[in-house]
Amino acid sequence: MDADLLLTTFPSPKELHRALSALDASGAHYRRVDPSPPLARVAVPALVMSREVRADLVERDSGIVFSGWIDYRAATASMPNGLAPDADGVCFQESAIMVLQPCVADDTKIRLVTHLRGNLAPVLPYLNAVMQQASYTPGAETLTYMDQHRMVALYPRRITVAKADEIVDAWLTLERIRRVAEETWADRDRVTPCFERRKKPPALEIFKRLPGTNCGLCGEMTCMAFALRLGAGEVAVRQCTPVFLPEQDARRAALLEICAGLGVEAG
Repeated sequence: MDADLLLTTFPSPKELHRALSALDASGAHYRRVDPSPPLARVAVPALVMSREVRADLVERDSGIVFSGWIDYRAATASMPNGLAPDADGVCFQESAIMVLQPCVADDTKIRLVTHLRGNLAPVLPYLNAVMQQASYTPGAETLTYMDQHRMVALYPRRITVAKADEIVDAWLTLERIRRVAEETWADRDRVTPCFERRKKPPALEIFKRLPGTNCGLCGEMTCMAFALRLGAGEVAVRQCTPVFLPEQDARRAALLEICAGLGVEAG
């Protein structure tokens, strides 16, 4: 990781082009990270620049909408070769990264929130049937699962990914989701949908999204004890009052995401 470089991406090609126009007009140095054609439905090119160039860019055009900023890390994963997907898709047509930030559970990884064109709600029970390690909450229409070390939460029109390695890894994760959703939906006549919740995310994943102060305000001696009871559905998220402070916005969002997968209400 180069501590002097930042990476950003955009919710739409329009915002990317606005940023490129401003950068080119100023003569600033930057580099692009372009997704390969097979990732065209889940990715908009990312830009890498220094902190000084970022500050100048924001000052030149404060109206540009960025997905977020993270420390730049060189890609550890290779992008696939080939053509862009030719089918428009049924439940997952394309996605746009709306939030990009460091992961609160591991600041060496990244977290992203994407909005979908499409609707995953009909395919979630089928995905629950084919993903043996998933946690499905029918009432909240949420499917949560681990993709190796990454935590993924699927909603009808939104996806969150925590602990992606870097931006290319994030794009690849989204493309895997898109493909398995479309393939499962196409094969639904041979899959019996499952509406049961078989597995919950481990308490350690909940613990990583708590403040970790062991303050005792929730009534438990430690944050791990609270995480265990929260995972068992014995306490409400709202009992962790520090995570609802304004300065804990990112941590709170990550905690609520994992609790949605558990079917746990904020209380």
